[in-house]
Amino acid sequence: MKKHTNTLLAVLFIAACSTPAKEESNTSEAEQPAKVEKDIVGKPISYTADSINMNGYIVEDVNDSTKKPGILVVHEWWGHNDYSRARAAMLADLGYVALAVDMYGDGKQAAHPDEAGEFASMVMGNFEGAKMRFEAALKALKNHPNVDAEKIGAIGYCFGGSVVLSMANAGCDLDAVASFHGGLGLPVMPKPGSVKGKVLVANGADDTFISAQQINDFKAAMDAAGADYKFINYKGALHSFTSKEANELAEKFDMNIAYNAEADSASWEEMKVLFSRVF
Repeated sequence: MKKHTNTLLAVLFIAACSTPAKEESNTSEAEQPAKVEKDIVGKPISYTADSINMNGYIVEDVNDSTKKPGILVVHEWWGHNDYSRARAAMLADLGYVALAVDMYGDGKQAAHPDEAGEFASMVMGNFEGAKMRFEAALKALKNHPNVDAEKIGAIGYCFGGSVVLSMANAGCDLDAVASFHGGLGLPVMPKPGSVKGKVLVANGADDTFISAQQINDFKAAMDAAGADYKFINYKGALHSFTSKEANELAEKFDMNIAYNAEADSASWEEMKVLFSRVF
């Protein structure tokens, strides 16, 4: 009888001890704060470079006031437009503060490839001036209250890809750089120690705007400089493979460009991996 009594007391003791634990767990779950939904908001931002007004666009999750990495987005040769703003919004959705840069000044946009070529040549033909414009955007991004100024990256498309690669080669304070179908005939090539961050180059294997010699020269220069880079050739991809407007522009202006959904998605994932490693 004594044995049964002890057993009963033990069972009651276990039950008594376990009940509060269950209630505490339920209370803990109830007290957990509700998840705050993202609110991705973009707004114009003006800054100056060499007395020229630059019209950028900064995007962030306004429901998250914590410090986070900042990413510059440099436009195609068409100029600062909705495409670069859309990419900035995609970056903000990933948890970054993104600034779509204006490299031409006054938000200038080209309506024709000839005009776009003139604008691009005007900027990159004076590299010191181009660097001044880029660094003005960099400063504006670093000064944003929700940006961790010690964690900065840059991405660029077409002309913008050439810009971010050139700026990395010139020693700009960038932790990571990603170029999408960017030109490789750069005004500034890397020197030992000049490239401070990691570099991703997403290139279309069938891009007729990029020669095999340019690719070889670029890789050789990066290797000689000891740069940490990854070069990916996407099979079957032409120039502008990330732009959904490429097919329409190709037909309108008789250009050898085309959107490639597979290369677009794959290159974006590579960029995400790069940023996750760095930031």
